[in-house]
Amino acid sequence: MKALDMIALALVIIGGLNWLLVGLFEFDLVASIFGGQDAILSKIIYILVGLSALYSLKFFAYINNYYDARIVRDDKRRPETEHDVR
Repeated sequence: MKALDMIALALVIIGGLNWLLVGLFEFDLVASIFGGQDAILSKIIYILVGLSALYSLKFFAYINNYYDARIVRDDKRRPETEHDVR
């Protein structure tokens, strides 16, 4: 799974950078490399980037679990104060 996660992340970054170029300079790097927006290779790249974005939605659950575990861990490390003891 780690390899798939890395591939998905790389494709999402490529897609994001491509959109940055489109937004700033009206230049579609993927289309220029692979022969235009209608070229089959360009379409494959666009589809892979979109599928990677959908796959990457799972990372929100990982982030949420990470911070939930961190909060619990920090609460256990926190020393008790007079106000905490009742």
